[in-house]
Amino acid sequence: MDLVPALEEPLNQPLKSVLGPATAKVMAEHLGLHTVGDLLHHYPRRYEERGQLTHLADLPMDEHVTVVAQVADARLHTFASSRAPRGKGQRLEVTITDGSGRLQLVFFGNGVHKPHKELLPGTRAMFAGKVSVFNRRLQLAHPAYELLRGDSEEAVETWAGALIPIYPATAKLESWKIGKAVQTVLPSAQEAVDPLPDSLRAGRGLVSLPEALLKIHRPHTKADIADARARLKWDEAFVLQVALARRRYADAQLPAIPRTPRPDGLLAAFDDRLPFTLTEGQQKVSKEIFDDLATDHPMHRLLQGEVGSGKTLVALRAMLAVVDAGGQAAMLAPTEVLAQQHHRSVTEMMGDLAQGGMLGGAEHATKVVLLTGSMGTAARRQALLDLATGEAGIVIGTHALIEDKVQFHDLGLVVVDEQHRFGVEQRDALRGKGKQPPHLLVMTATPIPRTVAMTVFGDLETSVLDQLPAGRSPIASHVVPAADKPHFLARAWERVREEVAKGHQAYVVCPRIGDEEEDPKKAGKKKAAEDEAADKRPPLAVLDVAEQLRGGPLKGLTLEVLHGRMQPDDKDAVMRRFAAGDTDVLVATTVIEVGVNVPNATVMVIMDADRFGVSQLHQLRGRVGRGSAPGLCLLVSEMPEASAARQRLNAVASTLDGFELSRIDLEQRREGDVLGQAQSGARSSLRVLAVIEDEEIIAEAREEAMALVESDPELTGLPGLRTALDALLDEEREQYLEKG
Repeated sequence: MDLVPALEEPLNQPLKSVLGPATAKVMAEHLGLHTVGDLLHHYPRRYEERGQLTHLADLPMDEHVTVVAQVADARLHTFASSRAPRGKGQRLEVTITDGSGRLQLVFFGNGVHKPHKELLPGTRAMFAGKVSVFNRRLQLAHPAYELLRGDSEEAVETWAGALIPIYPATAKLESWKIGKAVQTVLPSAQEAVDPLPDSLRAGRGLVSLPEALLKIHRPHTKADIADARARLKWDEAFVLQVALARRRYADAQLPAIPRTPRPDGLLAAFDDRLPFTLTEGQQKVSKEIFDDLATDHPMHRLLQGEVGSGKTLVALRAMLAVVDAGGQAAMLAPTEVLAQQHHRSVTEMMGDLAQGGMLGGAEHATKVVLLTGSMGTAARRQALLDLATGEAGIVIGTHALIEDKVQFHDLGLVVVDEQHRFGVEQRDALRGKGKQPPHLLVMTATPIPRTVAMTVFGDLETSVLDQLPAGRSPIASHVVPAADKPHFLARAWERVREEVAKGHQAYVVCPRIGDEEEDPKKAGKKKAAEDEAADKRPPLAVLDVAEQLRGGPLKGLTLEVLHGRMQPDDKDAVMRRFAAGDTDVLVATTVIEVGVNVPNATVMVIMDADRFGVSQLHQLRGRVGRGSAPGLCLLVSEMPEASAARQRLNAVASTLDGFELSRIDLEQRREGDVLGQAQSGARSSLRVLAVIEDEEIIAEAREEAMALVESDPELTGLPGLRTALDALLDEEREQYLEKG
């Protein structure tokens, strides 16, 4: 008899059968909650104390908020309007206060009668609505409200004495309605099956899961909340780490062909020709990779490093080592521009070592082929033939490499560049091309804080390159406040002219292309969204900005544009001209974000810089200062000085440390974005765990998870943990983790 389903049945009950179809429908559609267990894991965002009031002074604009406050004043006004021409229109204005500030509530028409009777001065209540501005003052229009009568039995029962839970809510479902629904299902918490092993729980002094659920939803003291959160953080960290540890364990059981370089082979010949010595970091990371390649199970390694730290060189040496050992290596790039660029720089670095089978090829040479979707038929046929026969040791391409037609003679290593742009399915398809699973090296140019790496890529070993090679120049970054100080922008264009006069080149980056076809339906929607935005102006576009610069501040300089919708051959031609120094200024979208290497480019102007993310700005900035002359990056923005967007730009301007910036980025955004992006769009499982704050818990949970999986890979004695894993790894996630 299987005990597990019986144990977890109450938490698997659909909400429909407990709360009724109408409420259940809203919860499913707006909050993604379907079962009793889902609702029990929908935790309060914060708590209000009866005696204390929430801060009205710092309410966020355009967000749904719930506040607890006291009515200070209520006035009924009559007015004339098109609907009530005889002055019969009614408006109720209620002012509420919490000691920190005041907020106006407005009710119109027939909606004034009930609040007029109930919201008398001195009344305390919870109010929920969307914060808007009218006459320069914050207000809530037609908020929903729930009176807090301290004496009524139900209120005391529902709001659990002193602490009032405030839940993440929506316009359709206020916090207190969610609170009441939680009260209805809370008795089921007693049946929750505990995922943590008893020994772990006891060893760390954590409360049981039923107790944690009770305390998070109905705390009597702040200590109750702390106990509950400490326990629930461990659940999230531990279950996720067990999933990743099992994945690593399974990978370690797979067979792979060990690949060791020959002492007098291709790699040795390549190293002899390098015009510089590898940095200490590059040597250390290369050793980690070579040790992995020499084992008989597949390498799974994440190589992350600063912009320009020489990741491509490290990856190329790994590919040469595999070719030395008789295998082939494939490098997957996210765009054609990047694939062509990699192909060019790899063949340049290798010289005659890349001319295998050709006249003038060196003794240990191999063939390096390019494979992209837009290649001509003859070139494509030849490339496919070279891969199938093993003539080509290295192939560089876009996802065209994954097509069924592409056959490898003996695929030994897959290098994925800029992993976050590749779907999991794509990497999986390429890995399936080997006779046995090939080794995998994932490169990312966005430095990831250690904890995020442990949480998202916990199944990969991590190597970090944090030294810049000798000869790289410093990059100065400045914010240009175009709205407050237009003369700063004029000076920026002067700086561009000065750099060009010295024989250097410049990039100007814009968020949009500018030739978008307007679909009338979409245009209407877009217009509405833009009207809501604080700044009504659409983002600046490459084609418009290029036109203005040609006729204005950069008149007389040679200017070209580059964006993603150009034909691949045209893009390549523009990049070649820029690399050769024929073009002074390249006006581009973010297609230049990764891998573009033009050492003579020294200045970059990023228009509407506030429209880009922190890591994207850091990436873009890494395109200048790649030669011996110092680099300059100017972040142009019209956002006011006090805005969060400007603070983000100031942070980027103040440090060149990508790891530090990724921490700032993460603190400003919710982890869900980071995990969601990396986890193939699956919803983030993190509700109470904060990746940056809870570094220690994640590290400890990882150790515990690895020890557990090592001793009991099937988790035989832990039905609760297996249930929790099933919930975490819904189908989409399961596939994601299997494919890596």
